[in-house]
Amino acid sequence: MNADRWLADTRTSYDTVAVSYADQLREALAGAPYLRAALALFADLLHAAGGGPVADVGCGPGHVTAHLHELGVDAFGIDLSSVMIDVARRDHPSLRFEVGSMTDLDLADASVVGLLAFWSLIHVPDEAVPTVFGHFRRVLRPGGPLLLGFHVGDGARLKTQGYGGHPMNVHVHRRQPDQVAAWLRDAGFTVEAQMLIDPDESVPGAVLFARCQS
Repeated sequence: MNADRWLADTRTSYDTVAVSYADQLREALAGAPYLRAALALFADLLHAAGGGPVADVGCGPGHVTAHLHELGVDAFGIDLSSVMIDVARRDHPSLRFEVGSMTDLDLADASVVGLLAFWSLIHVPDEAVPTVFGHFRRVLRPGGPLLLGFHVGDGARLKTQGYGGHPMNVHVHRRQPDQVAAWLRDAGFTVEAQMLIDPDESVPGAVLFARCQS
């Protein structure tokens, strides 16, 4: 798949649904105890590493960025959609948000102590994932923790309608944790833990903890 095309489709789709998406996701973590537990553990790992800036890549409307901030993490958000960033800045004016792409992160080498990508890899095609993980490895400080969340399964489906009934044109990729872990190891990460969430649902989720090798 052409990189310019899927990036443009993703950007346009989330520009279109940004306000509705934010309205629907604003209280999502309140009903997700296992995700809150994963974020709390991530925060503990960051504090143990001495603290510092943490990138929430694919932050959307910033609700997870804000949750990390409440846990004492110096988190900032990056998202491909400029409208999502506008919504994040509106809803969380004291936090830092900027437009950017995980395929070409505009962050200095070893500039963040931790990195989060929570269900933001789901629109990245398989062939682009190694590039994305290479950027994650580049911007993380040696030993820095990484937390990923993603849909579990096989293959991809085309999503043509989204939040609030607005049109979208994005492929949603479902992946097995072992495959994601293998990509991470190839990129220079050590995989430390993984958890399957809602395994009895039609589309389970997974969270995966890894660490940037020194």
